[in-house]
Amino acid sequence: MKTPLTAVAISCTLKPSPASSSSDLLATQLLDALSGHGVTGELVRAVDLTVSPGVDKDMGGDDQWPSVRRRVLDADILVFVTPTWMGQHSSVAQRVLERLDAELSETDARGRPTLFDKVAVAGIVGNEDGAHHIAAILFQSLNDVGFTIPAQGSVYWNGEAMHTTDYKDLDQTPEKVASAMSTAAKNAAHLARALKAQEYPVG
Repeated sequence: MKTPLTAVAISCTLKPSPASSSSDLLATQLLDALSGHGVTGELVRAVDLTVSPGVDKDMGGDDQWPSVRRRVLDADILVFVTPTWMGQHSSVAQRVLERLDAELSETDARGRPTLFDKVAVAGIVGNEDGAHHIAAILFQSLNDVGFTIPAQGSVYWNGEAMHTTDYKDLDQTPEKVASAMSTAAKNAAHLARALKAQEYPVG
């Protein structure tokens, strides 16, 4: 029997609820793909929360990052999804990365970085180029704070430049996107189980 796993998907759309969001859709689809591999998950729409600027795990006041951080720490897999704006990841995505930076100075009971043994995959949507550039930024940042990246762990969709059709407007998921999603989910679940069975060493 496969070891049960958990995931948290952080959607970094700029659109507050209840507006429909391509980033939310892709994040949900990635969670659905992971569910086929024994992974249960939940979606967090970061823009709906007060995520204060800063690089500490708790900035005080009305900062809601600590509750998101707890979900990240409790999960085996992070699904990080962002739209593309001006060829870059969203400002919300940058804020989330900056808050994850706090984990560089945090350790578990055995002295290991808190995000060791956790896996991260990325999703990118937009009507302009930049998906590979954004994936490179996300993976470097997420790996730097301790996440492990599976083989072919990014999924993206680029609409035709300067057109108005969004990912959420498509009648069906493009075959290439569905295939990439299947591969990313399968590899993420495999890697997360491997790390759960044999953790990174102490020291």
